[in-house]
Amino acid sequence: MTERYRLSFTTGGLFLQESAIATASFLQLGEWTATRAQLRVKNLLQVRTAAAATRISKEVTARLQELSSEELSALQELSLRDQANLLWVAVCRRYPFIREFATEVLREHFLVLRRRLVFADFDHFLNAKALWHDELDDIAKSTQLKLRQNLFRMLREADLLSDQYEIHPAQLSPYLAQLLARQGRQVFLVFPATDNDIQRWLL
Repeated sequence: MTERYRLSFTTGGLFLQESAIATASFLQLGEWTATRAQLRVKNLLQVRTAAAATRISKEVTARLQELSSEELSALQELSLRDQANLLWVAVCRRYPFIREFATEVLREHFLVLRRRLVFADFDHFLNAKALWHDELDDIAKSTQLKLRQNLFRMLREADLLSDQYEIHPAQLSPYLAQLLARQGRQVFLVFPATDNDIQRWLL
């Protein structure tokens, strides 16, 4: 039976600032439940309502839990570009739907020199996946639009997509590339990158 997709990325983009705050809290407390509680009770993420604080703290920590201890420790030391790239990796690990879109659509477009990504690409991808995933048939049109909006927002925040929807080649620092290379070649397939790029990052 095909595993159901998680589709809870209807909240926010990459959460760059929030992730930095949550990481600092976790590295101090050493436990995710306590981290979520601290984020919520002290409103460290500075959101307007208690419900939003609960929702966003849960989403941010769920993504960060996808990172290794080394990756988490490094997150605070990275440049903003590398932070965004690492959080993109975390999102792709958390959400197989996004990971498959990244590898099957984003990277494939880049490799065949189709350097623009449009909303129709997302719609076609979702419709194709719906043949195997009933949960995609069940979502409301408004939810589908929100998923698409947030995915494109994440790509822009990671500087993998311009405001004009042009695909940017991934730019990883040698340090981040070395850190991710410990997970093997697969981790790099979520980026717009050639095989030569990936081989260079793996060295």
